[in-house]
Amino acid sequence: MATAKELMRAGELYPGDDPELNRELDRRQAMLAALNAIPPERAEERAAAFADLLAANGEDTFIRTPFYCDYGDGITIGSRTFVNFNCTMLDAAPITVGDECLLASGVQLITATHPIDSVPRRKAIEQALPVTVADGVWLGAGAIVCPGVSIGENTVVGAGSVVTRDLPAGVVAYGNPARVAREVDR
Repeated sequence: MATAKELMRAGELYPGDDPELNRELDRRQAMLAALNAIPPERAEERAAAFADLLAANGEDTFIRTPFYCDYGDGITIGSRTFVNFNCTMLDAAPITVGDECLLASGVQLITATHPIDSVPRRKAIEQALPVTVADGVWLGAGAIVCPGVSIGENTVVGAGSVVTRDLPAGVVAYGNPARVAREVDR
């Protein structure tokens, strides 16, 4: 029988109140709190803490703190990516951020969702769907990417946008919900 975490990472319904899952979440949140407390001038210590927390963190990637996530071990970030202050990555399902991306302050990548039906929702049944951000994407300040969404290579998402559906490569999109406005100028 699959564990709650295995169900969660597979995109299946899972018990959000599972004791083992919540013990792991508490442990990972303690790691995150310790990481966020490391001063910026202790760069090597911060890099080691991010290496312990995240599934993968590419070469020459820089993440400003405070940084927020659920577990961290569901997050893969490519090389030469910049994540600014106050970004949140709820990684109940995998989150993949490509190479050479820019995530502005307050960006949220959210994989967690809940059943629309109130009966399982009231019983703490949850679900998580992966988020994928391809290479070269720029997410403007405060952009929110919803569960199950993929954003194509070199796409730009305007500040404050809510991305509820997949976006193709090479476009500028903005709004709530985000809509494609035009192609990226080359």
